[in-house]
Amino acid sequence: MAFFLETLFGGLMAGMLYALVALGFVLIFKASGVFNFAQGAMVLFAALAMARFAEWIPQWTRIDNKIVTTTAAFILAACVMFIVAWVIERLVLRHLVNQEAATLLMATLGITYFLEGVGQTIFGSEIYKIDIGMPKDPVFLFDSVFEGGVMVNQEDMIAAVIAAVLVALLSVFFQKTKTGRALRAVADDHQAAQSIGIPLNRIWVIVWCVAGVVALVAGMIWGSKLGVQFSLTTVALRALPVVILGGLTSVPGAIIGGLIIGVGEKLSEVYLGPFVGGGIEIWFAYVLALGFLLVRPQGLFGEKIIDRV
Repeated sequence: MAFFLETLFGGLMAGMLYALVALGFVLIFKASGVFNFAQGAMVLFAALAMARFAEWIPQWTRIDNKIVTTTAAFILAACVMFIVAWVIERLVLRHLVNQEAATLLMATLGITYFLEGVGQTIFGSEIYKIDIGMPKDPVFLFDSVFEGGVMVNQEDMIAAVIAAVLVALLSVFFQKTKTGRALRAVADDHQAAQSIGIPLNRIWVIVWCVAGVVALVAGMIWGSKLGVQFSLTTVALRALPVVILGGLTSVPGAIIGGLIIGVGEKLSEVYLGPFVGGGIEIWFAYVLALGFLLVRPQGLFGEKIIDRV
């Protein structure tokens, strides 16, 4: 039972990290109707910015305090992501208002390669480390219930809490604030939103800024776990099944989908892997997502689209 709980907790924590990346997809699509293929590149670019600023700040200022350096690096990286959002809106999205979804998708593909190239040019292509002070040693819980307790990774646990807090804040932002409601109105119909005075360009800058901050938090956590390297862009591919499962327009769906995928991957690898030769963790999420596409294409919490003719 203790081993099962360890696997379950590991899956839940991994699922929260998947959900954090999936949130970037949901935020952009929810506010603009654009499937942002550049989300993985945004996570990488943000993580590169923070890792390099954390190295450069002590050299520039001679400050060796880790907390001060990390905080300053996070703020500077967030400013960089705000600038990236403004440039994307100014140079790309502004000229593609009311265009077909396929056109916008191809634009985000171009943004992907641009961010990867610029990130490598500015910050370098080495493997960098992000140290945000999260403890990496495991702890043992429920010692009085199970012999030896249940081993839980402290870093994963803290990362899951950070992700949960960010998700809660975003849910409140979308549901309770005037700007959040304007974002949803723009997603429903660009022309109708413009006709009632909602400034489309400003709304897109806001949502890309928010998605940039989400990418920064995701990149910071994944970079702390895996190191900042260009393979970090593949994290977004791991989040695609989460989006399909939860629904492209649902913030809570990203959470539930992430938890289902995380737990499913861990349990299937441990309990089914020995029977199929291992490797099930790699493809399990995509097979599950394919099944949902066949049965419920809009996902668990997505909005069903009905075209009237």
